[in-house]
Amino acid sequence: MRKTYLEPAEVDLLEKNALTKVRQNGRWGWVPCLRDQLLIRILFRSAVRVSEALGLRVPEDVDLEQAALHIVRQKERLRLYCPACGVTLGKAYRFCPGCGQEVAEAVKKAVETRRERTVPLDPETTAMLREFILRGGPRDGRLFPIGRSQAWNIVHQAARRAALGPLTNPETGREHGVSPHRLRDAFATLAMQVDDSGDGQRKLQELMGHKSFNTTARYRKLSGRELHDWYKKVLSKEGKDGP
Repeated sequence: MRKTYLEPAEVDLLEKNALTKVRQNGRWGWVPCLRDQLLIRILFRSAVRVSEALGLRVPEDVDLEQAALHIVRQKERLRLYCPACGVTLGKAYRFCPGCGQEVAEAVKKAVETRRERTVPLDPETTAMLREFILRGGPRDGRLFPIGRSQAWNIVHQAARRAALGPLTNPETGREHGVSPHRLRDAFATLAMQVDDSGDGQRKLQELMGHKSFNTTARYRKLSGRELHDWYKKVLSKEGKDGP
């Protein structure tokens, strides 16, 4: 049966396989890597984007006393405007909805947006963060002094060592390897399984930093096993009470 998301036990297995190769007593061997384990934990337990995790600064974004992370997300978008009246246009607009004139070439302006949020940390992750900082893991004020490609490779290699197979996108049917975003996806799916009420979804929206509630609601997806169990339950009900 095809899997659509990682389960908590598989994320734990992924973390345990975040290893680094070192030379000890004249021999090379694999040992746990605190930095990589911490990255995987934060990607899952805080449900942050990989760019947000790599953008964390120490100490300003890491509050060990309050057990929380301060997430800052900056994004630049290109906006289109009517050259005649200045009304905002969509990409496919040929005529301005404001003045009605045909738009030969829209005025383009780059607009930067900045959004901030605070996400909680569990006690174990907070303790790992404290140890990592005391060991001098951060560099130049960055909690994780690595690039996006290296972060992706950390997760990919840990998944390979843990023998975690590809995941299937339930909307497209395409298979993808385990990546940093699949950890964020795993937390969101778990949260929906625990509490898919309107209030629960709004809290998840705030935690994940979604601008649109519809983006959060899409995480209410069923695994193959859940759908299979539901189907058996429906048929068993039919057998007991009649069609």
